[in-house]
Amino acid sequence: MAIIVNLDVMMAKRKIGLSELAGKVDLTLANLSILKNNKAKAIRFSTLEAICKALHCQPGDILEYAADDE
Repeated sequence: MAIIVNLDVMMAKRKIGLSELAGKVDLTLANLSILKNNKAKAIRFSTLEAICKALHCQPGDILEYAADDE
């Protein structure tokens, strides 16, 4: 199973940069970059909530499930 993080897509749609979003959600640039680049192993619900609030979106707009090809 693979969870794909589409944070970069939502950021582009909302025309918001990494630095601005990091300030709004109180995350370091490094941690937000890890999430944006699909390298994160986990995300706290509080972080997801803050991102959704800042981007005016739903969790499903950011997270996507893709089945593994077996």
